[in-house]
Amino acid sequence: MSVVTSGLSKDQQKRLHSLLGHVRLHLLYKASVHGFTAADFHGRCDKQGPTVIVAYNATGFVFGAYTSKDYTQCGQGINDEQAFLYSLRGEGKKPLRVAGISGQCAFTDVPTGPNYGALVFLHEDKPVLQSNPGTGFVFQAAAMHGNDLALTEFEVYRVEGLGDLLPKPWRKIQWTAERRQQLMKVIQNYKSCIKTVHEARVLLVGPVGAGKSSFFNSINSAFRGNMTSQAIAGTAGQSVTTQFRTYTIKAGKGGEVVPLILCDTMGLEENADVGLDIEDLVNIYKGHVKDRYQFSPSAPLLESAPGFKKHVTINDMIHCVVYVVDTCKVSLLTQKMLDKFATIRKKTNQLGIPQILLMTKVDEACPLVAEDLKNVYSSVYIQRKARELSESLGIPLSCVLPVKNYSEELELDQDTDILLFSAVEQMLNFADSFFENQDIDDHEHNNN
Repeated sequence: MSVVTSGLSKDQQKRLHSLLGHVRLHLLYKASVHGFTAADFHGRCDKQGPTVIVAYNATGFVFGAYTSKDYTQCGQGINDEQAFLYSLRGEGKKPLRVAGISGQCAFTDVPTGPNYGALVFLHEDKPVLQSNPGTGFVFQAAAMHGNDLALTEFEVYRVEGLGDLLPKPWRKIQWTAERRQQLMKVIQNYKSCIKTVHEARVLLVGPVGAGKSSFFNSINSAFRGNMTSQAIAGTAGQSVTTQFRTYTIKAGKGGEVVPLILCDTMGLEENADVGLDIEDLVNIYKGHVKDRYQFSPSAPLLESAPGFKKHVTINDMIHCVVYVVDTCKVSLLTQKMLDKFATIRKKTNQLGIPQILLMTKVDEACPLVAEDLKNVYSSVYIQRKARELSESLGIPLSCVLPVKNYSEELELDQDTDILLFSAVEQMLNFADSFFENQDIDDHEHNNN
């Protein structure tokens, strides 16, 4: 699955945000990838709420249109007092912003390319612009697009308001050095209620690039006291992890092993024939998959294969499943991906394995959290995304945990560690729930 990326430079994004306010942009449509036809545009951009068009030409102009209304192909003129046309002129210059003529419709909602009267995009299903200054909007053509009507690229973004901070956090967190140490001790001193089980085995499951391997590296770094990169993490369009891996964590260099094993898998992908196979996932749950088993894209693991572990105990099983989702991509999860999650959830529930959901990259998703991680439970946007995930994946909100992985830092951060350790504490609590539900002789239970 190729990654579709924005054509906007950082400076252009910044200047576009100056026009739109405190928002997040989600790339819905990129004509060079999805096609330069009206049908391609409507297939990805209809009923998406507020959107902004970004058009590019060979002269170097970046320009377009914003509307707060839906595209629905109703065939009527749409009034929108918030709509405007814009042009991002030379680097560092103030953008041109053109409001609509009072009393005139902003755009005509037709099955053709977006028609703002003065600017008609994808004219006749081609990478071409029709320019009619004075129709709905008044501007100088040279200032808007340099009289270059051929489009080299055409993008549409959903515009999502980020909101501000809640009057009080929706979860209480103690952001202190004492709390960090307390969490570390709780995790290091963990003992399961079954005498023969010495570590909780937690499986990380999620789409490609969600941050599974980075989560392990972050936990490992926090316990080691310095940055580590034991699990290969990346930003590729396809899964960087191709093996089943089990990772142990040590408290400090050469220190004691933490009673937690984090298991990493291939990333989930939309299509049924790529990414992690559901049958492989069930074998992992039951403990049948050996460490370093190389996943096959063509077929799931067979009982006769060398990577299959026939004789398993409760130590080999998965005791808690953690779904990992990039907070920046919550509203872009496709129906295929949601269906895949639903299938996995059903299988996981049948096996009685407790589940948690990690929202990664919260700092990238919300500027208020990037400014101060302590805002994570006060951010209107993060709370909204947590609720959205809870509803779309069928996971209780109490099981949805925002975290920030270490990615570009060279030094550890107390607030980041507290969020990470809080998530691990919940995983251990959920693993306890799994153990308590097992049909095991009383003498095998710890009484502590």
